[in-house]
Amino acid sequence: MDEDAEKYLFEKMPVPKAVATLAIPTIISQVVTMIYSLADTFFVGQIGNPLMVAAVSLVSPWFNLLTALGNLFGLGGSSLISRMLGAQNHKDIRYVATFSIWGGAVVTLLFSLGTWFARVPLLTFLGASPDTYGYAQDYLLWVVTLGGVPTMLSMALGHLLRSEGHAKQAGAGMMFGGILNVILDPIFIFVFQLNVAGAAIATALSNVASVVFFLTRYLKLQGKTAVSLNPRYFTFRFARPVFSVGLASALATTLGNASNMVMVHLASGYGDIPVAAYGVVKRIDQFPLNVSMGLCQGFMPLVGYNFASGDYERMRKVSTFSWKVALVVSACFVGCFAAFAPQILHLFIPEAMTASLGASFLRIACLAVPLTGVNFLISYTLQAMGKGVQSAILTSCRQGLLNIPLLIVMNLIFGLYGMIWTQLAVEIIMLPVSLGMYFHTFKTLSAGNKTA
Repeated sequence: MDEDAEKYLFEKMPVPKAVATLAIPTIISQVVTMIYSLADTFFVGQIGNPLMVAAVSLVSPWFNLLTALGNLFGLGGSSLISRMLGAQNHKDIRYVATFSIWGGAVVTLLFSLGTWFARVPLLTFLGASPDTYGYAQDYLLWVVTLGGVPTMLSMALGHLLRSEGHAKQAGAGMMFGGILNVILDPIFIFVFQLNVAGAAIATALSNVASVVFFLTRYLKLQGKTAVSLNPRYFTFRFARPVFSVGLASALATTLGNASNMVMVHLASGYGDIPVAAYGVVKRIDQFPLNVSMGLCQGFMPLVGYNFASGDYERMRKVSTFSWKVALVVSACFVGCFAAFAPQILHLFIPEAMTASLGASFLRIACLAVPLTGVNFLISYTLQAMGKGVQSAILTSCRQGLLNIPLLIVMNLIFGLYGMIWTQLAVEIIMLPVSLGMYFHTFKTLSAGNKTA
């Protein structure tokens, strides 16, 4: 993207078109990413063994912590790069990008190794039973221990591409990995008869291929991007501003997965069938949230650029338009899930008892989707503005201070179904808090702009 086209996109293009330009490729890539995340559950489910589905469900929250690392370095770096572009500071972008990629790779490698050495107590904590332990260990080995670094890098590289407006290339990289995983899953699971390990190997190889794809994109963009991956530019000089934003997103993912781990652990007290049912529902329920996530990641460069350039009115219009889109899309998903829950669950797991229980779970869980989408969007808007502290406060309250304790209380009082209602209760409580935080921040900016 040349400089004039970049300036037009960020500064002058009509807001709906600008959001669509950056968000649609990102949403598509998130949907494809979700599809290949669902693919493991779907293809393992076709084996007809709920113990294998339960094993994938047990490991998935820990695997998703790689997303937290990808957001910590990739989303934090991309937000800073977008603000640097808005402030016309192009010379420091290469240092931010290099720190994000190489720093993230090293930290992820340590995380992956630590996971393997602590696998026994970890899988026990996650709720693995003697019947599911072997399957869970196989899945953990391939997707986290061996596949952790490429998984993190594929996400971080996509974020950095998107920060400069290269949303199509970023989306193509994620789509490439996702489509490849859907192709490889049935081959490794059924043709090679590797079952759960086959699904994990397919995921790991797909992420490696996605990284290779992104690296070739960067080579072709030489001269058209300020981003550099050359390790000689590595420095800790920008660690603080990267982490100040990335930490909020990483915290959201980490606490969200911590909540899922607690939920799975509590559900394991009711047997392996509820764990399998909840695991499938959680994957399906993530689908509309991934659409909102794609919208968030798409509009973040616009918000960050206009915040840094001082065009707060355009920044507000981008945020408001995105919220409206998210609500409409979420409402459509809720209607679909409520109407077709039994058919959707049966598609993923033909085993009757698991499918029936999961359908009941899905009809409850989907009610929280629209509110979760709005709370997501507000948090990401604050991150794009560099308001990492405010975003982290919202995330900590929503996922940590409320969700985990409420899960435990609802389980004690209402049992298994009480835990399924917890997310809706949390989102209702947090919505006025999130809106209050956003409007207070925006009024402060507007007041400061008038004074200046």
